[in-house]
Amino acid sequence: MSGNQFAYVRVSSADQRVERQLIALEPFNIPKSNIFIEKQSGKDFDREIYRRLTKKLRPGDVLYLHSLDRLGRDYGQILENWRFLTKEKRVDIIVLDMAPLDTTQYKDLLGTFISDLILGILSYVSETERVKMLSLQRQGIAAARARGVQFGRKPADDPDGFEEIVRRWRGKEITGEEAAALCGFSRSTLYNRIRQLRVGG
Repeated sequence: MSGNQFAYVRVSSADQRVERQLIALEPFNIPKSNIFIEKQSGKDFDREIYRRLTKKLRPGDVLYLHSLDRLGRDYGQILENWRFLTKEKRVDIIVLDMAPLDTTQYKDLLGTFISDLILGILSYVSETERVKMLSLQRQGIAAARARGVQFGRKPADDPDGFEEIVRRWRGKEITGEEAAALCGFSRSTLYNRIRQLRVGG
């Protein structure tokens, strides 16, 4: 390998750990300054660290990825960026957990075809799994709501006599400001609770 070695390490959020990916990269002796670590979702490629990496890459360099989904999640965007790196930047890519995705080993036409074919299949599978997961998540939320589960911030506990306070407010015996003060709520919280619980008549 005539160029420099780089690695791109990504997790989806700040509280996730990167140690597993870094351990897998250790045998390749990549300089620490050439390991680009990003903690951001892979839903698109609008990522600061990734952009910084691509600007540093030169023809003949080798980019290591622990797995294909570290590059991204979107099928079309993975293919687009793979071709950008390998065709325009003329960088080799090695995906550690998928041996056929090693462009340093497949320089002839058949090898390139096989590599591109595998990439397309894996990218499609990754995107399909992501869409399936989101669909199941939406179904789960809908089912939970149908059972009466509430999402979002837990509402404040209602004070003693809440229904009576609301009844007096509805009967115009007290103002909304007075009702809120009796409940220890802001006016917006009071009105939200009334809407949620449909208290009074």
